[in-house]
Amino acid sequence: MPGAFYITTPIYYVNDVPHLGHAYTTIAADALARYHRMRGDDVRFLTGTDEHGQKIERAAAEKGVTPQQFVDQVSETFRSLPAVLACEPNDFIRTTEARHKKVVHELWEKCRANGFISEGTYAGLYCVGCEAYYTEKELEAKDGAFFCPIHKTKVEKVEEPSFFFDLDKLEGQLLELYEKNPKFIQPESRRNEVISFVKGGLQKLSLSRTSFKWGISVPGADKHVVYVWFDALTNYLSALENAADRAKYWPESVHLIGKDILRFHAIYWPAFLMAAGIPVPKQVFAHGWLNVNGHKMSKSLRNTVEPKKLVEVFTADVVRFYLLREVAFGLDGDFSHEQLFARYKADLADNLGNLLNRSLGLCAKLRPASGGGTLTAVDGPLETKLADVARSSLATVIGAWDEIAPHKALEAALALGRAGNKYIDEAAPWNEGKKGEEGRVRVDTILATALETLRWIATMLWPVMPSVSDRIHEQLGLAKLAPTPSGKSGADLWQLIWSPSWDAAKLPVGTPIFPKIEPDRQAAILKELGVDAALAEANAATPAAAASPDGTKGAPAPKKSKEIAPPAAEITYEEFSRLDLRIGLVVSGERVPKSDKLLKLMVDLGESSPRQIVAGIGKSFAPEALVGQQVVVVANLKPAKLMGLESRGMIFAASGEAGESDLALLMPGKPRAPGTRVK
Repeated sequence: MPGAFYITTPIYYVNDVPHLGHAYTTIAADALARYHRMRGDDVRFLTGTDEHGQKIERAAAEKGVTPQQFVDQVSETFRSLPAVLACEPNDFIRTTEARHKKVVHELWEKCRANGFISEGTYAGLYCVGCEAYYTEKELEAKDGAFFCPIHKTKVEKVEEPSFFFDLDKLEGQLLELYEKNPKFIQPESRRNEVISFVKGGLQKLSLSRTSFKWGISVPGADKHVVYVWFDALTNYLSALENAADRAKYWPESVHLIGKDILRFHAIYWPAFLMAAGIPVPKQVFAHGWLNVNGHKMSKSLRNTVEPKKLVEVFTADVVRFYLLREVAFGLDGDFSHEQLFARYKADLADNLGNLLNRSLGLCAKLRPASGGGTLTAVDGPLETKLADVARSSLATVIGAWDEIAPHKALEAALALGRAGNKYIDEAAPWNEGKKGEEGRVRVDTILATALETLRWIATMLWPVMPSVSDRIHEQLGLAKLAPTPSGKSGADLWQLIWSPSWDAAKLPVGTPIFPKIEPDRQAAILKELGVDAALAEANAATPAAAASPDGTKGAPAPKKSKEIAPPAAEITYEEFSRLDLRIGLVVSGERVPKSDKLLKLMVDLGESSPRQIVAGIGKSFAPEALVGQQVVVVANLKPAKLMGLESRGMIFAASGEAGESDLALLMPGKPRAPGTRVK
C-alpha cells in the first residue's frame, strides 16, 4: 500500500565547493525518491547545507569575510547542484535559517528537561575537520602526537566549560534498537561496526563549546555554542516545520550518508531523539567512498571531479547511470573515466541503444507507418521465454530498490536489454518478412514483442535515467511516465502487464539516444576534463603503487616466493586458443553453506544474464568485498557441480605463501566492459 517516504542526504558542510562525492549521495537519494514516487508513495526528499562550527569560522577569517557572508556564498553552489544532476528535492535546509534554530532549541530543552544534559568542564582531543571529539584509542599516534584517522591532521587539546549529554545512559536502549530493528543500520557490515563500538562502552558527550562563537547559542547560556553535530543532525526534523508534515513523514525516513559520518547518525542521533522522547528514524544507510581513477580524491593531486563538467559532456542521465551502476552501493568504489566510456558503450550504446534503434528501424523497414494496422504478438516459445525474463527482471529490480541496491536494479534492467537483442537475433524478422501472409503475422509478433521489451526497460530505468526513459517512451509513441507528485499518494507504476500491441502508425523513426563516441572524440573529452594531467600527477605522487591482495594501492612489491612451481608441459597456440578468457564483473556474492572456502558469485560476462560461478576463494575474500570487482574468467569451461551448485566458469587467482588464505585475484590493469576477450 502507498505510504509516506522521507529520504534525506546529509547536509553538506560548506567549507568547500561540491565534488563527486556530494553528487553521488544526492543522485542516489533522488533515484530512491523517484522509485518510491513510482510506487505511489507520498515522497519528501531533503538536502541542504551544514553552516556552523569552528572550521567555518576559521575559513571565513582566512578569506577576510564574516562567517555569514562565507556560508551564503558557498551554500548557493550546493543549492544549484541538484538541478545540474537532474535531481528534484522538495526542500533545501540551511542550519543558519530561523526555522532550524527554533527546532534545535526545542530538542535541547526536551533533552535537558528529561535529565540528559548537565553542565561541567571538558578536557579532551578535538578534530576541527570532523568537528568531533576523540579518545586516544580512536586516534593515530605518531611521535608523541595524535592524528585524526580520517583527515590525518593533528588533533587539538581542548579544555573549556561545556554542557554534557549523558550518552552512556542510553547504551542499553541503543543496543536494543539495533537488535529489534536489524535494518536500522545498513549495510550489514556497518551495523556490526556500530554494535561493536557501542558494546565497547559509551561516555558522556560534550555538547557545547565556548572557544568560538559561530553556531547556535545554548538556550539560557549565550556564551555556549551548541555542539555542531547536535545542531546539524536536527535538520531532519527542522525541515518538517508544521505538525502535519511531522506526523506524516516522521519517522518514515531513510538517511543516506557516507560511511565517515556513520557514528553520528547511528549512535548520537537516535540517542538525542530517545532522550527527547521522539521516535528514531526508520533507517540509516551508509555508502562507501569514491576514489578517482584508482586514487583517493585530493585537491593536492588535482583529481577531484566537478559534477557540472561531467554532466556537460555526458548528460546528467549518463552520469547518474554510471555512478549507480559501477559501484555496489554500500561499498567503496572507483570512479574511472575510462570505465565510464566502457559502460557507456557496452551497457548503453551497444545494449539499450542498439535494441531501440534496431527495433524502430525494423518497424520502419518491415511495417512502415503507411501500411497502418496494429502490431500484435502471437505467443511462441521465443516470446514466452522473453516474457519470463521480463517478469523476472522486474521482480529483481523492485527487490533491489527495496533493499537500496541500485546497482542490482540497473543490472537486471540491462539483462532484459541483452535478452531483447538476443531475441531479435534468434527470431530474425528480416527472414520472416519474405514468407507471405504467414511471415507478416510473425513479423508483427517479433516487432510488437521487441517494442514491449523496450517499454518495460524504459519504466525500470526511470528512477535513474528519467530523461532517457522519457525519450524512449516518446520514440515508442507513448506518454511519459507520470509518477505520484509530492504531497499525495497514487498508483503503483511498477504493476506492469506484458501486453505487446502497438499502433504502427504512431511509431516515429527514432534518433539515436546514445551516439557512438569515436576514439579521437574520447581523447578530446579526457583532455578537456584534464584527466591526463591529473593522472600523471597522481601516479607521480605514488610511484611504487601496486595493487595489494585487498585491492589497495601503494603496497610494496611482494617478496619472491621461495618455491616456484616448474613450468607445465608446452602446449600449441591452437590448444591455447581453445580457452575463452573474458573480463567479468562480480555483481553479487555469498558464502556457500557448510563450506569455509566456497563462494557463490554472480558474474556479468556481457551476456543476457550473469553467470553463477562457485569459486574456492572464500578463505581470502569476503563475498561482499568482491561485488563490483572485475575478474578474469575462463568462460568456456564445462559446467561442474560443487556442493550441489552448478558452476559455469572459473576465476583466475594466484596463491601466496599461505596458500588458499593468501590469494590475489587477476584483474585487468584498466577497467574493461564485461565480456571483453582476454588475448
